Amino acid sequence: MSEALPPHGGIDCHQHLWPSRFLDALRRRDTYPYLREWTLHLAGEDPYPIDPDDHDVSARRAIELAEGRELALVSLSSPLGIEHLPAGEGAELIDVWHESALELPDPFRVWAAASVTDIRPGPLAKILAEQRVVGLQLPATAFTDPAAIARLRPLLAELEATGKPLLVHPGPAPACPPDLPSWWPALVPYVAQLHQAWLAWHVCGREQHPALRIAFVALAGLAPLHHERLAARGGALGAVDPYVYYETSSYGIRAIDAMVRVVGVDGIVNGSDRPYARSGDPGLGDAFRHAMFRTNPRHLLTGEPR
Repeated sequence: MSEALPPHGGIDCHQHLWPSRFLDALRRRDTYPYLREWTLHLAGEDPYPIDPDDHDVSARRAIELAEGRELALVSLSSPLGIEHLPAGEGAELIDVWHESALELPDPFRVWAAASVTDIRPGPLAKILAEQRVVGLQLPATAFTDPAAIARLRPLLAELEATGKPLLVHPGPAPACPPDLPSWWPALVPYVAQLHQAWLAWHVCGREQHPALRIAFVALAGLAPLHHERLAARGGALGAVDPYVYYETSSYGIRAIDAMVRVVGVDGIVNGSDRPYARSGDPGLGDAFRHAMFRTNPRHLLTGEPR
């Protein structure tokens, strides 16, 4: 019988928690992305008021421990666009992120970041050697087509050699007309970016990086559910890739159940996107809960047999 889990226990593969040094670095900036007090300013989105409690390390740790969290994996928020900044500008912020995030206490662990404008595998190799770094996060906006994936080959090859996984996260949103609702970026460009990145990886990524484990945030924008349209237009989903994972943030039982029918149980991993959303038990039984919250995330992180 599978081990019983609390509704939010196990491993959370996707959170955001900005240490004070990283917040201060954003406040010192005069161009996007920047903070003014507790309001975040991005090039493509409305000013966003941040709740200080969301980035209170002690308070967040208390929540994770109360929920029985084994690991909470925090990452640089790629919609900030830091990975796309000019070389020196982006590298400075990425360094601050790594230095400050590595000081976070248990149960937090860190997704590394890397510039996609100045591709340098050397600094990435150094940070990936840190025990508390679980892998690399890159923005979906850097995975737009096969040529873009080929351009990332030095970073992906370095990551593949370490045996650590890749997390693909939505990148910066383009500027939206001012009359659109605040949820527009999360529902339109973010989802489209993930869908495009998944298709680009489907076309060429696995062939170029046969051993790389890769997880797509937010169920890859539900891209695998379009397999029938893919077939109708001359493509094919093919066999389920055992090294591709789908993180669940912002989705519930209907979307997760639909994805399982296409890609199976083994690729579904829990993620909350905290503090922007929360994860919960999708209600698909004890065995599935154990797989989603523990077995599958462990396989994503370590590659060890399920």
